[in-house]
Amino acid sequence: MLYFTRWKALGIILTALVVCLCAVPNFFPEARVRTWPEWAQRRLVLGLDLQGGSYLLLEIDANYVKKEKLDQVRDDVRRVLREARIGYTGLSTKGDAVEVHIRKDTEQATALAKLRELIQPLGGLLGSNGQRSLEVTDAGGGLIRLRVPEAAVNDRIRQAIDQSMQIVEKRVNQLGTVEPVIQRQGTDRILVQVPGLQDPTHLKQLLGKTAKMEFRMVDSSVPPDQAQAGSLPPDDELLMSASSPKVPYVIRKQVLVSGGDLTDAQPGFDPRTSEPVVNFKFNTAGSRKFAQATSENVGQPFAIVLDNEVISAPVIREPITGGQGQISGNFTVESANDLAVLLRAGALPAPLTVVEERTVGPGLGQDSIEKGELAAYVGAIMVVVFMLVTYRLFGVFANVAVVINVAMIFGLLSLLNATLTLPGIAGIVLTVGIAVDSNVLIYERIREEIRGGRNAISAIDAGFKRALATILDSNITTFIAAAVLFMIGTGPVRGFAVTLGIGIITTVFTAFTLTRLIVAGWVRWKRPQTVPI
Repeated sequence: MLYFTRWKALGIILTALVVCLCAVPNFFPEARVRTWPEWAQRRLVLGLDLQGGSYLLLEIDANYVKKEKLDQVRDDVRRVLREARIGYTGLSTKGDAVEVHIRKDTEQATALAKLRELIQPLGGLLGSNGQRSLEVTDAGGGLIRLRVPEAAVNDRIRQAIDQSMQIVEKRVNQLGTVEPVIQRQGTDRILVQVPGLQDPTHLKQLLGKTAKMEFRMVDSSVPPDQAQAGSLPPDDELLMSASSPKVPYVIRKQVLVSGGDLTDAQPGFDPRTSEPVVNFKFNTAGSRKFAQATSENVGQPFAIVLDNEVISAPVIREPITGGQGQISGNFTVESANDLAVLLRAGALPAPLTVVEERTVGPGLGQDSIEKGELAAYVGAIMVVVFMLVTYRLFGVFANVAVVINVAMIFGLLSLLNATLTLPGIAGIVLTVGIAVDSNVLIYERIREEIRGGRNAISAIDAGFKRALATILDSNITTFIAAAVLFMIGTGPVRGFAVTLGIGIITTVFTAFTLTRLIVAGWVRWKRPQTVPI
């Protein structure tokens, strides 16, 4: 156990040195680190509780999701019955179901069969339990009822949360913030933590917008004042302009092109007027649909609708076949940039509302850092003193290994670009105790071997060898606990689990390679007859 080949000793020293060097960028200003090669720029990121920032808890509008699901079912019923050439009346939504009356009794069975083709098994674990997306029943008297079960609504909410998290992450990242934390909270909520962002107002505005963009035609045959008086065709709807003063528009419900066909959106300036605008590009399908729509409606106004508000309603002067265009609408530079961010990130499947908001000031974060450092220093000093008093020279060996152990923890955290939180500092302090505990087990075992009559070198060798199983058992069980905390925990709990898990790995490395290498070097140099322990 005490014999090391030259190459093995060199490998242990180089491993510890390289990992420790990964922590070096944390000791230099960020501006200087950015001038280094990209591979050398990895460093620890301070969490929300250490550098301050914004905390938002967003909740998805479950009623909106349910309504969208029912509207989709209603549109599917209309499409299926029309394709099957089955006459119907009274297609409407009532409660959690869609109802439709079939005109002819002879077509009732065919309609039921066609509508039951809409039933799909729910994805994920629910699908294995036989859950379905629809319940289609014959209510009698020619009435067919399509009910959306609660399981299907919950499944749609889950999908909406997954999609919303991706879009929220894109929007937050395009603000240029550092290491935002975006996590699911419960079944219908999203947690957003943005370190360093002290004013969450702008962030709330970006996250609160659905950003559902549509290109639709303006119905010029219906005057807006007549529509406001209640005379609105069934295929039209009345929308207001986004800018003030509010201007009413009569817009056709048919969507020519949706925002989902956009591939890019960038802020810019109109070369003719120098006003801020948003330049956009469509994908292949969107370009084809946009070219067809503009070719068929030359001379007619069309509306660019964002979240049921008309941004602008220009007149189509000529067919637009290049798959790109320009949105103007009295933008400021900031509003044009915000709209471009929203369009690039995509539309949220449902509105998100802020149910909880907190702002941590940099002063409070600095206070947390100072108190965390104080706790770490006091704990480390007490451990160092205890080891020196109890184990003398071997205590010095243990303290050297602990210092290298802590440096390796910071090196690995920097290598992973991990976020350090206050519980993470607690995990590092706890790791110091665990590291010392490993050395205590080894040293106490050496003492037992000496009392059993072994000579110094034999006792040291047996102490390391026989303590191995005990230390591995204790560290593996602690590592399992840290892994469970990481998998089921959120936010600061995961930060604690990460530092603790990494600390356990470095502890095992330093206890059975580095400390043993130091002791082996001392034994070869001194050839001791007694153990100063």
